[in-house]
Amino acid sequence: MFKFLRKKKAQSTLEYAVLIIIVIGALLSIQVYIKRGVQGRLKQAADDVGDQFSVGNTNVVMTTTTSSNTEETFQHGVSATTLLDDEVTETTMNSMIDNAVFEYWG
Repeated sequence: MFKFLRKKKAQSTLEYAVLIIIVIGALLSIQVYIKRGVQGRLKQAADDVGDQFSVGNTNVVMTTTTSSNTEETFQHGVSATTLLDDEVTETTMNSMIDNAVFEYWG
């Protein structure tokens, strides 16, 4: 009876080995499709980021306007400055990529 159990144990081990080989074979056969899917998802994520920055071909125009209302007084050799209203700073920035069609991104 113990011989019968030993044969059964070897048979189940062999079945597990065959099952693992089949799973590995299936994964190897679809690896090209998995790679393409991952690369497509990566490209889509990169495209969603937007325009890329180019050191040599990017023009940035930045305008900063600062305004304040102050009063300056000079009495007896002492100068005093008083800020009457809050200081306001406005910044406008525009960037544009020139010659992006001809640039090689690697």
